[in-house]
Amino acid sequence: MTIVVTGGAGFLGARLIAALLKDGAERILSLDRVACPVDDARVHSLVGSIDDADAVARALSGGAETVYHLAAVLSGQSEQDFDTGLHINVDATRLLLEACRRLDRAPRFVFTSSLAVFGGEMPQIVPPTMALMPQSSYGCGKAIGELLVSEYSRKGFVDGLTVRLPTICVRPGAPNSAASSFVSGIIREPVAGQASECPVPLDTRLWISSPGVAVDNLVRAGRIPAADLGLSRVMDMPGITTTPAEMLDSLERLAGPEARARVALTREQRIIDIVCSWPGAFDVTRARALGFGADTDFDAILQQFLADR
Repeated sequence: MTIVVTGGAGFLGARLIAALLKDGAERILSLDRVACPVDDARVHSLVGSIDDADAVARALSGGAETVYHLAAVLSGQSEQDFDTGLHINVDATRLLLEACRRLDRAPRFVFTSSLAVFGGEMPQIVPPTMALMPQSSYGCGKAIGELLVSEYSRKGFVDGLTVRLPTICVRPGAPNSAASSFVSGIIREPVAGQASECPVPLDTRLWISSPGVAVDNLVRAGRIPAADLGLSRVMDMPGITTTPAEMLDSLERLAGPEARARVALTREQRIIDIVCSWPGAFDVTRARALGFGADTDFDAILQQFLADR
């Protein structure tokens, strides 16, 4: 059976596809605006948008065992372009769920959500029962998506699981439109000899995961038995709590003081308003009991990034 990955040409999507191939996937279809960069005969690229009903129908025309829905308009762009953000993050998610509903067999539907669904006053460690209170358009769209996936699962249209990913760090390549882009930028750019800026206070608590651990957890989300999930189809993924100050200390230890000196401390209120509304730690007891993994510390994340360059 086919595994469908929306956003399969993106950084996380391409890594997920490579991991699924290593895990034994026989056929993977990537639906994205550009072709998937993974070069393998088992990978088929359908170039199109997730808000195009014809493209979505073609992606699912042969059925699907699993659908990974990664495609989204990111936090920064969602905040600046309200209509596009909700259209892609909500309307297109509903479109994809409806297409899955028409299949002969309900697929596992893995939806990537975000800690941006939370906001307001929060405890030091967020419990699994924490009420959603997004403080950004992106978080609002993701919260609606979570409810849709849970409802379509309750009705038996899909076998859904929403995974709330931590901020992924360190992302290679160019900065993106996410409000959290600086989390990778204050490491990636200095290591490459380029200047960077930290736009939030140095004591801002960040919940992060390395790309490798995030991808391993996504693979796990696609194959965990439905009976093990129970009633709740939303799960906070494991991460580690760090701050920009701790990250920059690690950068200095592992890449040298000259790398740290390339990071300017600034303040950008637009970024502060979004990122500082996010929680900095979660109770992930349930996820760990189900086999989802976590990084050990930020030094290990940075060491892996340096080794992969």
